[in-house]
Amino acid sequence: MAYLYEFQKIIPHIWFENEALDAAHWYVSIFRDSRIHNNVILHDTPSGDADIVTLTLWGQNFQFISAGKLFSRNPSFSYMIACSTAEEVEGLWIKLSEGGDVLMPLDKYDFSLRYGWLRDKYGVSWQIMHNGGMQVQRITPALMFTGEVCGRAEEAMEYYISINKNAALLPGHLSRYGKGQAPDREGNINYARFTLSGREFVVMESARVHDFYFNEMQSLIIYCDTQEEIDYYWKKLSRVPDAEQCGWIKDQFGISWQIVPRIMDEMMNSGTENQIRNITEAFLKMKKFDIAALKKAYNS
Repeated sequence: MAYLYEFQKIIPHIWFENEALDAAHWYVSIFRDSRIHNNVILHDTPSGDADIVTLTLWGQNFQFISAGKLFSRNPSFSYMIACSTAEEVEGLWIKLSEGGDVLMPLDKYDFSLRYGWLRDKYGVSWQIMHNGGMQVQRITPALMFTGEVCGRAEEAMEYYISINKNAALLPGHLSRYGKGQAPDREGNINYARFTLSGREFVVMESARVHDFYFNEMQSLIIYCDTQEEIDYYWKKLSRVPDAEQCGWIKDQFGISWQIVPRIMDEMMNSGTENQIRNITEAFLKMKKFDIAALKKAYNS
């Protein structure tokens, strides 16, 4: 069967110390209809040589990077897997839990016939659930708001929807905490599913004591076609000047984003070793990406 690579404007990015390619191969072996598209090596970065791997898992595009130790991946970012059968849930649970940790045991819950939350051997968190017949995305990035940002999940969701096209709350996919669910406040978001640029995302929040929060080990990439579009998202999302580097920004909720020109990925994937080196040297000096300067470096 021919496999078509579907462009997605917003995709999750996962930072690894040095295992990006190994992890990509492992995930592709687990999820059907999945493949690695590209592996580009950036030489002489502040982290040394860095692998950048682009892949698709069950219809969801990802980008992985091996760039040295920074923080630890944690469940503030997880990936919700919707399965049509209990057998499918069980099969993925067995494979992804190998060498990992259980965060919520695989069991029957009020919201799902079969559900479990785990952290795999690479520290990536997965929520595996029976979809109950709902037509939802197979793999969906889920953001858990804890600590200082607990209570702001709805604000974040509404803000992201307001600044993106083809964005909306999915009808029937909003659940709030009720009375008697302390420490969570009545009315706060328990779960909500929405779309940004046609792709589904989930927000959740918890007032319980957690030892994790958003960090740069997991972020979201926004691919832009023009400099004007890069400027737009940069202005709308960047709220921490110290975090502005090489296309990276951090918003008011602590979530990291990468605002990337789409043509940069195309040049990286098709360029010669010298062209890739020239682009790398150029973008390492930038905060916000400059498309004209990147093209000049590529063609020099």
